[in-house]
Amino acid sequence: MPDFTTYPSLRGRKVFITGGATGIGAAMVEAFAAQGAVVGHLDLATEAAEALADQLEQAGLARPWFRRVDVTEAAALKAAIADFGAASGGLDVLVNNVANDTRHDPLATTEASWRACMAVNLDCAFFASQRAVELMRAGGGGAIINFSSINALLGPSEMPGYVAAKAGLLGLTKAFARQYGPDRIRVNTILPGWVVTQRQLDLWLTEEAESAWMEQVCLKQRIEPVDAANLALFLAADDSRMITNQQFVIDGGRV
Repeated sequence: MPDFTTYPSLRGRKVFITGGATGIGAAMVEAFAAQGAVVGHLDLATEAAEALADQLEQAGLARPWFRRVDVTEAAALKAAIADFGAASGGLDVLVNNVANDTRHDPLATTEASWRACMAVNLDCAFFASQRAVELMRAGGGGAIINFSSINALLGPSEMPGYVAAKAGLLGLTKAFARQYGPDRIRVNTILPGWVVTQRQLDLWLTEEAESAWMEQVCLKQRIEPVDAANLALFLAADDSRMITNQQFVIDGGRV
């Protein structure tokens, strides 16, 4: 396992992550905790969140703050962020990570299913950022990191809602970066490629699909959740203090 960078500016920084119990989110919870940050997160997967917290404690790291929240319920989402801020003494970093990339047929998509897709993939990032900005202003600044996807650039079939929402996050990043730059709030987007999480392994990452992916990338290796987490660390740290309104692709050279 390689040795990765330590960011002194992240020690004690208050970090909140949506969808932090599994996959990329769990990797970020662990990565920020290892940097000495005060970490809070939310998810629907309570058992996975508790297992992650136990694992971090056993490794000598602080147990993260956690609440079970459905992010499509804006009031509950904003309340969780506010309560974490109250418990930790502020908010420095928000990572809008939660998403649902379930495939769907465009012609079979109903109004209700379309709106549900937007709610979990786009709307919650807006409402979480809305609450985070208030807390960051009070603390003199902060960083918001939105997780989009290279699918926003490539536009694959069988997931039009997901693609549209992830493209919307690119616009949201630009709007918030411009609006809240004077408050010293930086806003950037990470666009991962095919990150190998357990969900991807269970549902879509077959041997044939992975072989096809490897033919399309420059780096013939799997993208692991820790790779995305390491980029989030940099964008949250003072090392990137003059970087905002940008999008960062991490896909092994696919795009």
